[in-house]
Amino acid sequence: MDSTIPVLGTELTPINGPEETPCYKQTLSLTVLTCIISLVGLTGNAVVLWLLGFRMRRNAFSIYILSLAAADFLFLSGHIIRSPLRLINIRHPVSKILNPVMTFPYFIGLSMLSAISTERCLSILWPIWYHCRRPRHLSSVVCVLLWALSLLRSILEWIFCDSLFSDADSVWCQTSDFITIAWLIFLCVVLCGSSLVLLVRILCGSRKMPLTRLYVTILLTVLVFLLCGLPFGIQWALSYRIHLDFDVLFCHVHLVSIFLSSLNSSANPIIYFFVGSFRQRQNRQNTKLVLQRALQDMPEVDEGGGRLPEETLELSGSRLGP
Repeated sequence: MDSTIPVLGTELTPINGPEETPCYKQTLSLTVLTCIISLVGLTGNAVVLWLLGFRMRRNAFSIYILSLAAADFLFLSGHIIRSPLRLINIRHPVSKILNPVMTFPYFIGLSMLSAISTERCLSILWPIWYHCRRPRHLSSVVCVLLWALSLLRSILEWIFCDSLFSDADSVWCQTSDFITIAWLIFLCVVLCGSSLVLLVRILCGSRKMPLTRLYVTILLTVLVFLLCGLPFGIQWALSYRIHLDFDVLFCHVHLVSIFLSSLNSSANPIIYFFVGSFRQRQNRQNTKLVLQRALQDMPEVDEGGGRLPEETLELSGSRLGP
């Protein structure tokens, strides 16, 4: 009714059109990149799952790697399922169902990294206790407990916060969010603290620890997570406490954190095979032996870059196993 408003300014456009989606071009580019990286990561984690699950003798450390690969596989699968929904701008109720599905493997991966770093830290600080008194099935028990706790957390989050009949402002939902954020902070502190102790004992101190491929694998995996995986958890935690404009949050924070998290989950298999094949002169290497070298917990024997015998790798990888 105001005559001062230009006629072109009152022209209506379709609400559901893709042009009305916030930062559609950025959403399209980042979503396509996320899908491509997720497909590559799914292939790499599937190879790791197949080798550790059916082709290699499992030990105390490879059990954690197996669980981490399974969590990354589920996390990347959720990205691929959610990407088409993000492009067509479906937010409710499908996206609310996928929220606990996505955070479930994320917390498992973070928990596995914390357990890996903590156990290696214990093996350095108290080596006699670790090698003589360590429970035989500790890795399996820890993995089962972490999977169960993460599943329970996701179920409670869906019941109190993300189901169709839940209220996001209820006391139960706020309590669930507080517990989840506290757990996230605790896992990050444990991961950073144990990794820092591990790095200091390797590089400094009166008695330096020999740098093995296993330690390199752990440190690279933790470093990539802190750079690429942690922003997803921080963004998820802050979105419940800091009320930002949806366009700003979606375009500049949410999409970037999702892209980085897919990069983190896809980079883990690359780290394993890079560390396992480093300084090896063979043109064609057995994938199983490359993964075994990445999990090798003893200094290099052949300084000339030659290949360690398979029997040596089997023994070094399974000396903590059953």
